[in-house]
Amino acid sequence: MVTRSVLTKRRRMDYTRLPDPPRVPDMMEQVPAIMAFLNMLSAWFRHRGDVFVGSGGYLWKTPHDGHGPHPDGSFAAGLEDPGWLMHSNGYIISEVGKPPDLVFEVGSRSTGRRDYTEKRETYAEYGVGEYWRFDHSGGEYHDAPLAGDRLNEDGGYEPIEIVREADGRLWGYSETLGLEFWWVWDESPSWHKGTLRFRNPVSGEFLPTFEEVWDAAERAEAAEARMAEMEAELRRLRGE
Repeated sequence: MVTRSVLTKRRRMDYTRLPDPPRVPDMMEQVPAIMAFLNMLSAWFRHRGDVFVGSGGYLWKTPHDGHGPHPDGSFAAGLEDPGWLMHSNGYIISEVGKPPDLVFEVGSRSTGRRDYTEKRETYAEYGVGEYWRFDHSGGEYHDAPLAGDRLNEDGGYEPIEIVREADGRLWGYSETLGLEFWWVWDESPSWHKGTLRFRNPVSGEFLPTFEEVWDAAERAEAAEARMAEMEAELRRLRGE
Protein backbone atom coordinates (compact mmCIF):
# COMPACT_ATOMS: atom_id res chain seq x y z
CA MET A 1 0.00 0.00 0.00
CA VAL A 2 1.42 3.38 -1.02
CA THR A 3 2.32 5.67 1.84
CA ARG A 4 0.49 8.97 1.70
CA SER A 5 1.92 11.87 3.63
CA VAL A 6 1.07 15.55 3.42
CA LEU A 7 4.08 17.73 2.65
CA THR A 8 4.50 21.47 2.30
CA LYS A 9 4.11 22.63 -1.28
CA ARG A 10 7.34 24.01 -2.68
CA ARG A 11 8.07 26.25 -5.62
CA ARG A 12 10.73 25.39 -8.17
CA MET A 13 13.15 27.94 -6.69
CA ASP A 14 13.01 26.19 -3.32
CA TYR A 15 14.89 23.13 -4.54
CA THR A 16 18.66 23.08 -4.80
CA ARG A 17 19.83 21.89 -8.21
CA LEU A 18 22.32 19.05 -7.84
CA PRO A 19 25.25 18.24 -10.16
CA ASP A 20 25.21 15.28 -12.53
CA PRO A 21 26.50 12.06 -10.95
CA PRO A 22 29.48 10.34 -12.62
CA ARG A 23 28.67 7.91 -15.39
CA VAL A 24 28.96 4.22 -14.50
CA PRO A 25 31.38 2.48 -16.91
CA ASP A 26 28.98 -0.36 -17.74
CA MET A 27 25.77 1.63 -17.49
CA MET A 28 24.44 0.42 -20.85
CA GLU A 29 23.71 -3.07 -19.54
CA GLN A 30 21.61 -1.56 -16.75
CA VAL A 31 19.43 0.48 -19.09
CA PRO A 32 16.72 -2.13 -19.92
CA ALA A 33 15.81 -2.70 -16.25
CA ILE A 34 16.03 1.01 -15.41
CA MET A 35 13.73 1.90 -18.31
CA ALA A 36 11.30 -0.85 -17.29
CA PHE A 37 11.19 0.58 -13.75
CA LEU A 38 10.57 4.11 -15.01
CA ASN A 39 8.13 3.36 -17.82
CA MET A 40 5.92 0.80 -16.10
CA LEU A 41 5.65 2.61 -12.77
CA SER A 42 5.13 6.01 -14.40
CA ALA A 43 2.31 4.53 -16.47
CA TRP A 44 0.78 2.67 -13.52
CA PHE A 45 0.70 5.77 -11.31
CA ARG A 46 -0.08 8.22 -14.14
CA HIS A 47 -3.41 9.24 -12.59
CA ARG A 48 -1.77 10.10 -9.27
CA GLY A 49 -0.63 13.69 -8.85
CA ASP A 50 1.43 13.00 -5.73
CA VAL A 51 3.93 10.44 -7.08
CA PHE A 52 7.55 10.88 -8.15
CA VAL A 53 9.34 8.21 -10.21
CA GLY A 54 12.89 9.13 -11.14
CA SER A 55 16.33 7.78 -11.95
CA GLY A 56 20.00 8.63 -11.88
CA GLY A 57 20.14 11.75 -9.70
CA TYR A 58 21.94 12.04 -6.38
CA LEU A 59 20.14 11.21 -3.14
CA TRP A 60 21.40 13.59 -0.43
CA LYS A 61 20.24 14.23 3.12
CA THR A 62 20.86 17.99 2.88
CA PRO A 63 22.00 20.45 0.18
CA HIS A 64 25.44 20.53 1.85
CA ASP A 65 26.24 16.82 1.68
CA GLY A 66 28.43 17.06 -1.40
CA HIS A 67 28.31 13.29 -1.82
CA GLY A 68 25.89 10.39 -1.67
CA PRO A 69 24.43 7.53 -3.69
CA HIS A 70 22.64 7.98 -6.98
CA PRO A 71 20.00 5.22 -7.17
CA ASP A 72 19.06 3.66 -10.48
CA GLY A 73 15.43 4.26 -9.53
CA SER A 74 13.52 6.20 -6.86
CA PHE A 75 9.85 6.29 -5.91
CA ALA A 76 8.07 8.66 -3.53
CA ALA A 77 4.36 9.21 -2.92
CA GLY A 78 2.43 11.80 -0.94
CA LEU A 79 4.24 14.75 -2.53
CA GLU A 80 2.38 17.99 -3.07
CA ASP A 81 4.15 18.88 -6.31
CA PRO A 82 6.47 16.07 -7.45
CA GLY A 83 7.07 17.59 -10.89
CA TRP A 84 9.45 20.16 -9.50
CA LEU A 85 11.80 17.42 -8.35
CA MET A 86 12.77 16.84 -11.97
CA HIS A 87 14.22 20.33 -12.09
CA SER A 88 16.42 19.70 -9.06
CA ASN A 89 18.31 16.89 -10.85
CA GLY A 90 18.16 14.76 -7.71
CA TYR A 91 16.46 14.24 -4.37
CA ILE A 92 17.37 16.15 -1.18
CA ILE A 93 15.58 14.66 1.80
CA SER A 94 15.61 17.80 3.94
CA GLU A 95 14.02 19.84 1.14
CA VAL A 96 11.40 17.30 0.10
CA GLY A 97 10.55 16.61 3.73
CA LYS A 98 10.86 12.80 3.61
CA PRO A 99 13.15 10.15 2.13
CA PRO A 100 12.03 8.21 -0.95
CA ASP A 101 9.58 5.44 -0.12
CA LEU A 102 11.54 3.05 -2.32
CA VAL A 103 14.87 2.92 -4.14
CA PHE A 104 15.98 0.47 -6.82
CA GLU A 105 19.41 -0.68 -7.98
CA VAL A 106 20.36 -2.75 -11.03
CA GLY A 107 23.35 -5.06 -10.90
CA SER A 108 26.49 -4.32 -12.90
CA ARG A 109 30.06 -5.55 -12.91
CA SER A 110 31.46 -2.27 -11.58
CA THR A 111 28.96 -1.47 -8.81
CA GLY A 112 27.14 -4.72 -8.04
CA ARG A 113 28.85 -5.59 -4.77
CA ARG A 114 28.30 -2.10 -3.35
CA ASP A 115 24.57 -2.44 -4.04
CA TYR A 116 24.05 -5.24 -1.53
CA THR A 117 26.64 -4.12 1.04
CA GLU A 118 27.39 -0.45 1.71
CA LYS A 119 24.45 0.97 -0.26
CA ARG A 120 22.08 -1.25 1.71
CA GLU A 121 23.42 0.29 4.93
CA THR A 122 23.25 3.81 3.48
CA TYR A 123 19.62 3.56 2.36
CA ALA A 124 18.60 2.18 5.75
CA GLU A 125 20.40 5.09 7.42
CA TYR A 126 18.56 7.51 5.13
CA GLY A 127 15.22 5.99 6.17
CA VAL A 128 14.24 4.60 2.76
CA GLY A 129 11.23 2.36 3.37
CA GLU A 130 12.00 -0.32 0.77
CA TYR A 131 15.19 -1.19 -1.09
CA TRP A 132 14.96 -3.46 -4.15
CA ARG A 133 17.80 -4.99 -6.18
CA PHE A 134 17.55 -6.60 -9.61
CA ASP A 135 20.37 -8.52 -11.29
CA HIS A 136 19.64 -9.42 -14.91
CA SER A 137 22.69 -11.72 -14.94
CA GLY A 138 20.95 -14.05 -12.50
CA GLY A 139 23.26 -13.42 -9.55
CA GLU A 140 26.67 -12.78 -11.10
CA TYR A 141 26.68 -9.12 -9.98
CA HIS A 142 24.46 -9.23 -6.89
CA ASP A 143 24.14 -11.82 -4.16
CA ALA A 144 20.78 -12.84 -5.68
CA PRO A 145 18.89 -12.26 -8.95
CA LEU A 146 16.12 -10.44 -7.06
CA ALA A 147 16.15 -9.11 -3.50
CA GLY A 148 14.17 -6.64 -1.44
CA ASP A 149 14.41 -5.17 2.06
CA ARG A 150 11.85 -3.39 4.21
CA LEU A 151 12.74 -0.93 6.97
CA ASN A 152 11.72 -2.08 10.45
CA GLU A 153 10.87 -0.03 13.53
CA ASP A 154 14.49 -0.16 14.70
CA GLY A 155 15.72 1.52 11.52
CA GLY A 156 17.28 -1.61 10.03
CA TYR A 157 16.39 -3.65 6.97
CA GLU A 158 14.64 -7.00 7.03
CA PRO A 159 14.59 -9.14 3.88
CA ILE A 160 11.36 -9.36 1.93
CA GLU A 161 10.31 -12.90 1.06
CA ILE A 162 11.24 -13.87 -2.49
CA VAL A 163 9.24 -16.70 -4.05
CA ARG A 164 10.82 -19.00 -6.64
CA GLU A 165 8.35 -20.47 -9.12
CA ALA A 166 8.82 -23.95 -10.57
CA ASP A 167 9.98 -22.46 -13.87
CA GLY A 168 12.71 -20.42 -12.17
CA ARG A 169 10.94 -17.07 -12.13
CA LEU A 170 11.27 -15.05 -8.93
CA TRP A 171 8.99 -12.51 -7.31
CA GLY A 172 8.46 -10.51 -4.14
CA TYR A 173 5.68 -8.21 -2.96
CA SER A 174 6.24 -4.48 -2.46
CA GLU A 175 3.90 -3.01 0.14
CA THR A 176 4.98 0.45 -0.98
CA LEU A 177 3.88 -0.03 -4.58
CA GLY A 178 1.11 -2.52 -4.00
CA LEU A 179 2.74 -4.51 -6.82
CA GLU A 180 4.96 -7.55 -7.20
CA PHE A 181 8.53 -7.28 -8.48
CA TRP A 182 9.29 -10.15 -10.89
CA TRP A 183 12.52 -11.56 -12.32
CA VAL A 184 11.48 -13.49 -15.45
CA TRP A 185 13.55 -15.30 -18.07
CA ASP A 186 14.42 -13.13 -21.05
CA GLU A 187 12.71 -14.75 -24.04
CA SER A 188 14.60 -12.75 -26.67
CA PRO A 189 18.11 -13.68 -27.91
CA SER A 190 20.14 -11.59 -25.51
CA TRP A 191 23.08 -11.68 -23.13
CA HIS A 192 20.56 -10.75 -20.44
CA LYS A 193 19.22 -13.71 -18.52
CA GLY A 194 16.39 -11.94 -16.74
CA THR A 195 13.85 -9.19 -17.39
CA LEU A 196 12.17 -6.95 -14.82
CA ARG A 197 8.38 -7.07 -14.73
CA PHE A 198 5.70 -5.85 -12.33
CA ARG A 199 2.47 -7.74 -11.60
CA ASN A 200 -0.79 -6.57 -10.10
CA PRO A 201 -1.55 -9.09 -7.32
CA VAL A 202 -5.28 -8.28 -7.48
CA SER A 203 -5.78 -9.05 -11.18
CA GLY A 204 -2.83 -11.41 -11.49
CA GLU A 205 -1.80 -9.60 -14.68
CA PHE A 206 1.60 -8.18 -15.52
CA LEU A 207 1.87 -4.47 -16.19
CA PRO A 208 2.41 -4.04 -19.95
CA THR A 209 5.83 -3.14 -21.22
CA PHE A 210 6.34 -0.25 -23.64
CA GLU A 211 6.73 -2.78 -26.47
CA GLU A 212 3.48 -4.53 -25.54
CA VAL A 213 1.58 -1.23 -25.48
CA TRP A 214 3.02 -0.33 -28.88
CA ASP A 215 2.14 -3.74 -30.35
CA ALA A 216 -1.43 -3.45 -29.04
CA ALA A 217 -1.77 0.00 -30.59
CA GLU A 218 -0.50 -1.30 -33.95
CA ARG A 219 -2.92 -4.23 -33.85
CA ALA A 220 -5.81 -1.90 -33.04
CA GLU A 221 -4.82 0.41 -35.90
CA ALA A 222 -4.59 -2.51 -38.33
CA ALA A 223 -7.99 -3.83 -37.22
CA GLU A 224 -9.53 -0.39 -37.67
CA ALA A 225 -8.06 -0.10 -41.17
CA ARG A 226 -9.36 -3.57 -42.09
CA MET A 227 -12.83 -2.69 -40.81
CA ALA A 228 -12.83 0.46 -42.93
CA GLU A 229 -11.89 -1.62 -46.01
CA MET A 230 -14.69 -4.10 -45.34
CA GLU A 231 -17.24 -1.31 -44.91
CA ALA A 232 -16.08 0.30 -48.16
CA GLU A 233 -16.37 -3.02 -49.99
CA LEU A 234 -19.86 -3.57 -48.55
CA ARG A 235 -20.98 -0.16 -49.77
CA ARG A 236 -19.59 -0.95 -53.23
CA LEU A 237 -21.48 -4.22 -53.43
CA ARG A 238 -24.67 -2.40 -52.44
CA GLY A 239 -24.05 0.14 -55.14
CA GLU A 240 -23.96 2.97 -52.67
